[in-house]
Amino acid sequence: MLYLDHAATTPMRPEARAAMEPWLGDGFGNPSGVHGVSRRAKHALEEARERAASLLGAAHPLDIVFTGSGTGSDNLGVAGPALAHGRRRPVVTTAVEHDAVLETARFLERLGCPLQVVGVDGDGRVDPERMAEAVTPDTAVVSVMAANNETGVKQDLPAVAAAVRRAGPAPVHTDAVQSFVSEEVSAAALGADLITLAAHKIGGPKGVGILVAPRLLALEPVLHGGGQELGRHSGTHNLAGIVGMVAAMEAAAADRDRFRAAVGEARRRFETRLKAEVPGLAVTGEAAPRLVQHSHLRFPGTRAEDLLVRLDGVGVAASAGSACASGAAAPSHVLEAMGWGRVEASECLRFTFGWTSEPGDGDDAAAAVLECLAGLR
Repeated sequence: MLYLDHAATTPMRPEARAAMEPWLGDGFGNPSGVHGVSRRAKHALEEARERAASLLGAAHPLDIVFTGSGTGSDNLGVAGPALAHGRRRPVVTTAVEHDAVLETARFLERLGCPLQVVGVDGDGRVDPERMAEAVTPDTAVVSVMAANNETGVKQDLPAVAAAVRRAGPAPVHTDAVQSFVSEEVSAAALGADLITLAAHKIGGPKGVGILVAPRLLALEPVLHGGGQELGRHSGTHNLAGIVGMVAAMEAAAADRDRFRAAVGEARRRFETRLKAEVPGLAVTGEAAPRLVQHSHLRFPGTRAEDLLVRLDGVGVAASAGSACASGAAAPSHVLEAMGWGRVEASECLRFTFGWTSEPGDGDDAAAAVLECLAGLR
């Protein structure tokens, strides 16, 4: 198997697996308890929080909110400010956000929160000034992803955040789930107040996420119950998962230089050969800043689903878009927002390299794609 779907999920790093092991056995305590077993768990939880805060440049360890997923972090990061203090305040976001943001925003709109969805250009990038024009003094939150999960195109988030702050006091939330493995992610680097991460995108376990949220920022919780995480996210902590996520974050941060070099070379070889041998091949966002691990390609005249099935048959795992929409057959809302028609959108595949990728994988992947295209013809 040549695995090129790291944007969907990525194999667990050995550092994460090793860190989790003790907490899957004797370290089974609930961190919310008071006896010795629980106190040991609580100590591990808070140590993980401090390490995560250091990695993400958080002002205080309690700015780290552990959640059950990137989706959970996005929901809290958008709905939390919009519903704080019992109010229903406006939300501003873009047309190319992950569904975890867009569907949360639409749900809030049904609850009475005014919603502004700002369009993007042909590369999927938003104009910072257009974002600022949508902001009012009462806007609760502005959500703009750091980099798109389908295309890998990066937003100029620092410019967006600066423009938004000139327009009003709204905090800026960003879904940085895809970015952490290859980019520095912190409030200082991105200009964001609220940052979403997911463990399984960086070599950690599934079922764990982080929302970086200033502890003094009012957030209405989206889960109610035991009041964990300063009341911002109730539910018994997945301690093994949390410890594994932080270990994966540390490993990914230490590996970024090697990652960018190896994955960048793999993608260069992959795209160079396909552009030379596939008539009309288009690289989405080629002229825009992209995450080094993403390659979103359009194969004119070829149905993506047909090519995907053939690639799977020769042992190459890729995808036709976001893997987060279960059973989705509708055209990508990201590509539609970029001005693509239904036929164009149906001719695209996403190939995403990851921490297990080597430069030669780009050669092997290109050869497999060419073989499958020949078979389709």
